[in-house]
Amino acid sequence: MTPRFAALLATAALVSTPALAQAPAACQVTADHVVANGGLTKSRAAVASGRLTILAMGSSSIEGAGASRRDLGFVPMLEAGLERRLSGVAVTVINKGIGGETAKDTADRLRRETAAASPDLVIWQLGTNDVLRDRPGDDIFADLRRGEAILDAAGVDVLLIDPQRLPDATTNPGFKGRNPALGDLSRLLALEAGRVGYAVSGRFAAMSGWTGLAGSSGVGPDDLHFNDEGYACWAEITAEGLAAALR
Repeated sequence: MTPRFAALLATAALVSTPALAQAPAACQVTADHVVANGGLTKSRAAVASGRLTILAMGSSSIEGAGASRRDLGFVPMLEAGLERRLSGVAVTVINKGIGGETAKDTADRLRRETAAASPDLVIWQLGTNDVLRDRPGDDIFADLRRGEAILDAAGVDVLLIDPQRLPDATTNPGFKGRNPALGDLSRLLALEAGRVGYAVSGRFAAMSGWTGLAGSSGVGPDDLHFNDEGYACWAEITAEGLAAALR
């Protein structure tokens, strides 16, 4: 083997490196953070047929901002985590996250994106930007219920993902002291999910146990976007809980 050919092989290996297969050791992976609320019936049928399509909607944490590589963001790692757990099922997770979106922004494009993707399950991550922009709760829930009407008409399953937790020690004046409001919205979203029969993932509560992760409990130096360990932990607990609910 020539030195040049060996170098080409090494480069190819780096390019094809897969996403992390495991959460960091400090992340406790349990199924407890996903509650089905009697939903996910279409997704269970899709799993039984051997093919599951998921549309992921939301803001920067769905988009993958802060990850060191695209394949280390939440969506590709969730897809890999579900395929490991759902043996024989071809899982496709379509990333339609847009950084900075509020619940209104996402609801505005739900119909178009859902029609284009024809998913079995829509993941809707919402709330963080709404709280950081001081949007009234009534406005957030008006947008959520507008989205619910679109999703219910489309006949898809829904998994709501609540706001993230911000580092308690942040010195950013826009973030400091926001966790109580983020936690309140998380609890209200869980109640709404139970009312309408949507699955829900309790990200805010889960993050309180991430103290051993790199950075500020899995959050990068800007005190907002996840780092690689944060994405790995979030994807693994979501995959664990969702797969358990779909088996």
